[in-house]
Parts: sequence; C-alpha cells; structure tokens
Amino acid sequence: MREFESPERSLGDLSADIAGKLIAAAADVALIIDADGVIRDLAFGSEDLLREGYYDWLGKPWADTVTVESRPKVEALLRDSRANSIPRWRHINHPSIDGADLPLSYSAIALPEGGRGGKAVGRSVVFGRDLRADAAMQQRLVGAQQAMERDYWRLRHMETRYRSLFQVASEAVLIFDAASLKLEEGNPAATALFGPASLRPNWQFADAFDMAGNAAVQTLLTGVRATGRADEVKARLADKPGELMVAASLFRQEKSTHLLVRVAELDSAPKSKGTSGQDMLLKLVESAPDAFVVTDLDGRIFTANHAFLDLAQLATEELARGESLERWLGRTGVDLNVLVTNLRQRGAVRLFATVMRGEYGASTDVEISGVAVTSGEQPCLGFTIRDVSRRLASEVRTGAGREMPRSVGQMTELVGRVPLKDIVRDTTDLIEQLCIEAALELTRDNRASAAEMLGLSRQSLYVKLRRFNLGDLAAQSDGD
Repeated sequence: MREFESPERSLGDLSADIAGKLIAAAADVALIIDADGVIRDLAFGSEDLLREGYYDWLGKPWADTVTVESRPKVEALLRDSRANSIPRWRHINHPSIDGADLPLSYSAIALPEGGRGGKAVGRSVVFGRDLRADAAMQQRLVGAQQAMERDYWRLRHMETRYRSLFQVASEAVLIFDAASLKLEEGNPAATALFGPASLRPNWQFADAFDMAGNAAVQTLLTGVRATGRADEVKARLADKPGELMVAASLFRQEKSTHLLVRVAELDSAPKSKGTSGQDMLLKLVESAPDAFVVTDLDGRIFTANHAFLDLAQLATEELARGESLERWLGRTGVDLNVLVTNLRQRGAVRLFATVMRGEYGASTDVEISGVAVTSGEQPCLGFTIRDVSRRLASEVRTGAGREMPRSVGQMTELVGRVPLKDIVRDTTDLIEQLCIEAALELTRDNRASAAEMLGLSRQSLYVKLRRFNLGDLAAQSDGD
C-alpha cells in the first residue's frame, strides 16, 4: 500500500464532519466498529444500498449481519486492523431482503485514540465496495460461455452428419473457390472419377473434359458465378467414355463465395435398386433422427420422413400430404410466412427457432433449416427440423412416447409460442380423446355402453371417433 508522504501538511486539521464526509464518499458503505465488533455508526455512498433497508445494521454486531461462511473473514479483518497490519480486501456476503446474498468487498483500518499519533482504542473504520455489478457481469459471462459451448457442439454435430453424407455419396461432389476456381474439397467419388490428377494444387476442373465439354463447363461456371442461379450441362471426360451431367450452384460461407459442383454419370450401366447414390441418400433422409419435410412454394407438404410424423403425432404420411406445414409449425400465421418469405428472397434459412405442435397437444422446441429449389419441373421447399427440447429443458413423456402437458408450468411454456385459442383447443381435444379411449377400454370397445358412460348420444360418439380416428368404425357399424 502507498501512503501519503506528508498527510499533516496535505490534509491539515480535518474536522470530524469533514472526515466523515470523506469516508462516506470513499466507499459504497462505511462502518464504524467498536472494540466489541458492534456497528456504532454507518454511512452509505450508494443510494441503492440506502433504499434497500441496510441501515438496520446500526447497533448490531457486524458478524451477525453477514452470512455464516463470512463470519471468519469479519473476525480476521478486525484482528488485522487492531494489529495495524497492511489493510486487505476480503469478499463478504450479507443476507439480502429479496433472498439473494449482497456481495461486498471490505477493508478495515483501526482508529487511534485522541486523533493523530494516539494509541488504538479498538474502534475501526470499515470501507465496503458493492460487488453486485461485478457478480452480474460474471454471471452473464458464464451464461455467454455456456451458450457458446452449446452452439459449438451443435455445429460440430451438424458438421459430422453432413460430412458423413458428403463422404458416402456415390455422386462426385466438389467444392471450389468461386473467385479462383481452386479446388477446396472433393469427396472419394470425385477422386475416383477424375483420378489422382485432381489432388494436385494446380488442377483445373474444366481441363478434365474434352474440347466441347471444356467449353460447356467453363460457360456453366462463369454463368453460375455471374447470376448466382444453379444450372447444369452435359459433358464428356477427355480420357473416359460416357456422358456426364455437371451441375453447379453458388453458396456463401462467412465472407467468401464457393461453387458446389456435382458430377453424375448419365449413360452408365443400370445399377441395382438401393445401391445408387440417390437411393442411399433417400434412405438416409428417411431414417434420419431429424425431421425432414418437402413442401411446395406455399408450404403444402409433398412428403415427410418418419421423424416428422413422430413430431406431428401422425400415424401415416398420407395424413400430412397436401396439408399446410403451418398446421403443426410455430405460431399460426406467423412462423411459416417468415420462413417462406426468407427462402424466396435468400434461398436458404438456418437455425430458425420455433415450436412443433403435435396432433394430440404435444409441443416441442425445434430449430429449422430450409432451402428453396426453384429450378426443375417442380419447384419446392425443403425443411430440416431438429428437436432441441432436451437441450433447453427436460420434458415429461408418457405412454408410447406421446408427450402431454402434465403441469401448469409445462402449459405456460406454450404461451407466446402458440395462440391461446390453439392451446385451449388442443388441450380440450386431448382430454376429450383420452376420456373416449378410457371409456372404450372400460366397456371393452362397446360403443353403446361407452356413449352412455360419457353422457353422449351414439351419433355424437361416432362423430368424435371419426374425428380422432379411433377404432374400426365400419366393423362396429356392421356389428351394431
């Protein structure tokens, strides 16, 4: 600690009033502690602490105003001050009125008897600094670090999945720098098709084709770079027979632009079903743990995989085909419009956070990535939907994996994501269906007895059975 060189000349004869103002201004809280450790006077330099009622400390032992684990620190501060040791700052917590501890950093200095040069009489001045702003900043830092770690691992997992698809695809796939046309990466199928020459640093993609193919490929790459629209041409390799289809598209990654080029054989011998790259990719998508759905440009579903049917709580793909994705996705009239608008303008959307609503009232937090394919005979939109509920919060699952709200807390999680009328409707439908299923189970599938048990007419019961797709209505009607 560096002290004043000549305090008597610099400060002069300070009165007690001036000294008190200086002490109060030097700290957020200042305490005068007597020889017994009791707070005899205190001052606040922080209006927040004064408003929160900590003035009640006056007349209480200082150790009684702190938390249990901080009491040894209080005793050490007073002991060091009376021994005229070099002042040290210690972190001490006070119980707060609202339940959260009040963190303060304290340093204590003993007061001499009779002014300057006197002997210590046991009184100490304690200076305190409010650490709540530092604690809040540390908490935000920890939260930001945890969020970055979650995003890092999510990106690692996505990279692993897409790299696996990149490696197993039977089509040759190459990635070039759009400015220099330098090959950045190619999958094993590309190396097998173009040979070891493609591994050289100065390899030129267009030079691998014959004269006509060279010109066509150069025109393709130039056009895609200029317009940004995907296109394709037919070409032949210079040293191999057979015609190839070369397709190129442009994409951006961070601040650089890249070309994605796919090369597929056109007139090769027919391959057995299930062994072509397209069939393999379709099987992978169908069996993927993430939901995948293809729609038209207005969001009406063409096809969906099993993972999407599980999220939407549908038994078959036929129940989803032709329906609007908005029926199960996010806030009605909002989220799908946002996705479709961005896809039409930008061509791709990544990590759009929303909610999937199941047919039976289940709600699942998801992230959506989408792409628009506007070329070809049938323009379409593709969406990959990932369940992120395990990462955000634990969910209650009942029965054969069907999710149902089981508490007020879970129901309130839907507020803000789903309109109130949809929450009420879905919850009512779920309860109504469960009651009908219970009645049918108790009556061993006797419709007449179940209707009487539920207080419904048989006609009303049949309407609800058709609505919820319960039981074999045709067989029951014949039996009745």
